[in-house]
Amino acid sequence: MRVGVCVIRFEVAESASLKDKRQVVRSVKDRARQRFNISIAEVGDLESRTTAELGIACVSNDSRHLDRLLNHVANYIEDEFPLSVLHVEFEIL
Repeated sequence: MRVGVCVIRFEVAESASLKDKRQVVRSVKDRARQRFNISIAEVGDLESRTTAELGIACVSNDSRHLDRLLNHVANYIEDEFPLSVLHVEFEIL
């Protein structure tokens, strides 16, 4: 069994308040969870108005599958939402 973990840090530049940022983060989490069947949660920058950090995890018996899946998730988040990705980190355990 392999576990894939990804941390994505991004900026929501159009956010004027924590409420605005949380709406974007909630949308990202819900849509990514539904589309890719992953576990996803906000894990950092909880009180920042413009930046957020998401932790993503998935389990498989094939590390290549995990690598492809996590890359697809990161690309989906970067392409589909009004945000700027600052940092992406992958790890296969």
